[in-house]
Amino acid sequence: MVTFKTQETLSHSGHEVTIRCEDPPDIDQVRLINELAFGQPDEASLVDRLRGTDGALSLVAVAQNLVVGHILFTTVRIEGLLGTALGLAPMAVLPPYQRHGIGSLLVRAGLDVCRTSGHAVVVVLGHPEFYPRFGFVPAVTRELRCEWPVRPEMFMVLELRRGALESAGGLVRYRPEFSDVSPARSDPKGS
Repeated sequence: MVTFKTQETLSHSGHEVTIRCEDPPDIDQVRLINELAFGQPDEASLVDRLRGTDGALSLVAVAQNLVVGHILFTTVRIEGLLGTALGLAPMAVLPPYQRHGIGSLLVRAGLDVCRTSGHAVVVVLGHPEFYPRFGFVPAVTRELRCEWPVRPEMFMVLELRRGALESAGGLVRYRPEFSDVSPARSDPKGS
């Protein structure tokens, strides 16, 4: 697990929102956030299975001492990649806190930690209207494809280290734990 030393903040309804590493007391609330954001338990169960795996980075957003958002990064394999790659999934925000910038704050803080930790690339399967604002581009433009049949505009990549993808290409493989979650449902409503 990576240590997250800095805290990102924003104001939500007059209250400060802080991003920090997930702690053991956060586990039940993180599960609830994922269940409510996705409308079913699959992603919450996935987070439980991935928590603590080698290379996992789990961050939470906290407002008024309540965990209101969560983001998880885990290792993925990309053939020919010089360096390590992570998959961003899942990312969820409690429904009453959605559409207030908390999801964006989680993504920015998470990418900063990934970059600082020396990772080369992050991939995401998500809303093509949301993730490009952070620098993600369709993975197909970098000769990468997802291991599942998904619409090309939904599978995106971000180079954290310039030139990391120059000799990489082909299939991106997620951890085996992801095989239990349908990629068509792996993006929450309005995070």
